[in-house]
Amino acid sequence: MRTKIVATLGPASQKIDVLKQLLQLGVRIFRLNFSHGSAKDFAPLVQKVRTLEEELGEPITLLQDLCGPKIRIGQLKKSPLTIHKGHLYFLGKGDEGAKNFIPFKELSLLEHLRPKDIVKISDGGLSFEVQKNTATELVLKAKDSGIISSGKGITFPGKKLNVPSITSKDKKDLIEGLELGLDAVALSFVQGPEDIAQAKAICEKHIGRSLPIIAKLERQAALDRLEDILAIADGIMVARGDLGLECPLPKLPFIQKHIIKSCRKFGKPVIVATQMLLSMVNNPMPTRAETTDVANAILDSTDCVMLSEETAIGKYPAECVEYLKQIAEEAEKNIFRTRKSLPEPGLDHPETFIAHAACVLASELKAKALLAHTNSGTTARLLSSFRPEQPIYGLSPDKHISKYMNFFWGVIPTFIQDTLEDHLRRVEFYIENSSLFQKQDILVVTAGHPKNKEQQAPTNLIKVYIK
Repeated sequence: MRTKIVATLGPASQKIDVLKQLLQLGVRIFRLNFSHGSAKDFAPLVQKVRTLEEELGEPITLLQDLCGPKIRIGQLKKSPLTIHKGHLYFLGKGDEGAKNFIPFKELSLLEHLRPKDIVKISDGGLSFEVQKNTATELVLKAKDSGIISSGKGITFPGKKLNVPSITSKDKKDLIEGLELGLDAVALSFVQGPEDIAQAKAICEKHIGRSLPIIAKLERQAALDRLEDILAIADGIMVARGDLGLECPLPKLPFIQKHIIKSCRKFGKPVIVATQMLLSMVNNPMPTRAETTDVANAILDSTDCVMLSEETAIGKYPAECVEYLKQIAEEAEKNIFRTRKSLPEPGLDHPETFIAHAACVLASELKAKALLAHTNSGTTARLLSSFRPEQPIYGLSPDKHISKYMNFFWGVIPTFIQDTLEDHLRRVEFYIENSSLFQKQDILVVTAGHPKNKEQQAPTNLIKVYIK
């Protein structure tokens, strides 16, 4: 299986025997959802994973998913409030005694709303159309019937909000996550590249380096600046839950396809998340629609698929991963069987063309594998973007980079010693001393080979190596 699986940890998956099952099935990325816990809460679970990582002898990535700015309505005078389609309601700081009043303190977020704009409350369950915007409240007309209760989430689809992506809680959680030794960060409700730059700066200040930052795309504002975000982010998550509140649901599949295609162009890993196998929270097998959804995401070239409630609180965490693995293996067979050629480079850049050439060469020579020496993960990431049939061994002397490479489709992260100064010699030494490769195996090696006295270099060589 080349597609990577991200499993969210929670009450259903925190026991050692369950963690071992998930690892045996191929999970190498565990998500810790900081919307439902703190670093202190997760510390015992992190220790369990690190113990298993040492036993396994392979890098395991712990992904911290920050909560982000969840915008909510206030406390209703009578909760729940029954909403009637076609009736008027008042959102803001008006007459709190009125039966159709919905309290909301963040008036600055309402400034740009105009008649006919849409407001969604109760995590998108109920829609309202703006009729009028006064200085203290919105007059809304209900488009649906139902109920809302105090503290429910509220969204303003398509509007750029004047609210920071990284809240004070997120900063505290991020710093404590760094102290806990987590390996990557998923940043919620990203609106632009400046949000990612801020997260990287916090990491640099506290540990002297940046963790991989995964930008969660949940707002229209982020979609509008997708290429700017891709230029700085280390990966993307298609967070279909909140994204489905921002855009019309019939458009969501095509937005997902566009995001994945853009990630391939930039050679950045992408995770498709939310409700992948949601029915398996309570059932031992997925629906036909879920199976098809997962397969289509893989056929569209996602790097990772993510399980949320399924492995955090569901009854069948291991069975969920087993089904994902089987679906992925079938989808990958289809990719190799039906495509006529490798994809063309998306960016006009020497490193991209070298990676493409290495993949073409491996295909034509029917090589056993591709091997990439990398100090940053870039070489392996670019090879992965062309989806070669051969496995990609990402060799790095940096354990942090090995863990980042767990996000890359088809890449097997491999830690190597840096006792040899020459990057190419390190790869050749690994090949000659590895039981993975037999005599006369054809292997394609690519790396960033530095000049004399240089520490690193961009991807600049390809070599055919016969063991």
